[in-house]
Amino acid sequence: MNYETARKLLISQTVSLEDNADALIARMQQGKPPVPGQVTSILLALKVLHENLKDSKTLDRELAYSLYKLTVSPQKLFAAGYKAGINWPPLLKEDLLRIGSGCENIFSGIWQQIEY
Repeated sequence: MNYETARKLLISQTVSLEDNADALIARMQQGKPPVPGQVTSILLALKVLHENLKDSKTLDRELAYSLYKLTVSPQKLFAAGYKAGINWPPLLKEDLLRIGSGCENIFSGIWQQIEY
């Protein structure tokens, strides 16, 4: 995966249901888990972005906003869904924390091993 593909993938995960029904946030808004391989692809894209941006002093606004949304929105949707009785996959909470950590690593410029 190259930088541009990784960037597009991450941004596409934060768009509305009308724009991409399989976006992570759109699926979770509907009470659906990620499609198989989606979290792995997101984590890979985060690593690729980090490698390409680790020496950069700035991030473009669209990417920064998507990283923020990937950090906050899925965890809020998970909690709300859990309270509403949605039976999320067993490791989804940990996967969402990994995504949040990967986004944090991009902002910090230092890749720390993601484990939960």
